[in-house]
Amino acid sequence: MLYDLSLVLTNTYPGSTDSVRNLVRLMPLSLPGQQQLVTGLVQVSPRPSERIERHDFFGNAVTEIAFRQPLTELTVTLKARVMRTAQAPALDLSPTLPTLTTELQSVTDLSPHSPLHYLAPSPRVRPNAEFADYATACRTPGQTVMQTVLVLGKSLHTDMRFDANATDVDTPPIEAFRNRHGVCQDFSHIMLACLRALGIPASYVSGFLRTTPPEGQERLEGADAMHAWIRAWCGQELGWIEYDPTNDLLVGTDHIVVGYGRDYSDVSPLKGVLRTSGGQSGKHAVDVIPVSN
Repeated sequence: MLYDLSLVLTNTYPGSTDSVRNLVRLMPLSLPGQQQLVTGLVQVSPRPSERIERHDFFGNAVTEIAFRQPLTELTVTLKARVMRTAQAPALDLSPTLPTLTTELQSVTDLSPHSPLHYLAPSPRVRPNAEFADYATACRTPGQTVMQTVLVLGKSLHTDMRFDANATDVDTPPIEAFRNRHGVCQDFSHIMLACLRALGIPASYVSGFLRTTPPEGQERLEGADAMHAWIRAWCGQELGWIEYDPTNDLLVGTDHIVVGYGRDYSDVSPLKGVLRTSGGQSGKHAVDVIPVSN
């Protein structure tokens, strides 16, 4: 599936700012056999005093920007064309959890996609007995790792309610879990915590989701969304699988990957520091449009 992506992200500062420096992570990845970035451009207005293009440790594209002049508004725009390739249904070649533990002990790879980076606590995903108890209750004897991922994800999807107004970007995962509602970031962070509690390596995935309007209604401009889901390592034979707990499904061609990390803090679309005399507000609009071949 070929898509044209557009995103406009606007931050407004009621009081003038000074010494602004941000990291922008919006450019979709090229992933062999899965996703190809055909073309892409990140534009920043006003023009920054400094701009550096690079990749972070996890291989995500980063645009580093800095301003030495006061700002009242910052607009970041993404235009990209991406080819997303359908994947054959994954055969469950994953081991049981005890065997996974043994396999992990033999892993010596420390590259960005090594499962060893995604077992330990991360800045926004901390251990908690409530997560461990919930995850353990989803297990049955002889269950494979892939089965555990799917059962746990379905359980979270059933027990939690999507509520766009329930949390914000800084809400701790345990708070969203106890209240049983949240957004895709909360669903993903909670599932990461549960999987890691079982000893299953799991990473956070940031990207775009092509949404479908209700039957009989026209698609609204800007109605698509940035989205989050998880990636779980299911052993040496099967490797990584991607799963969307918000929608209870294995990731397909409607999901476009922007970045991988330990949690949201590694892949946030706009992250940085500024000095200001007031607060700030932000808004964004996204369109994911299929392109006819």
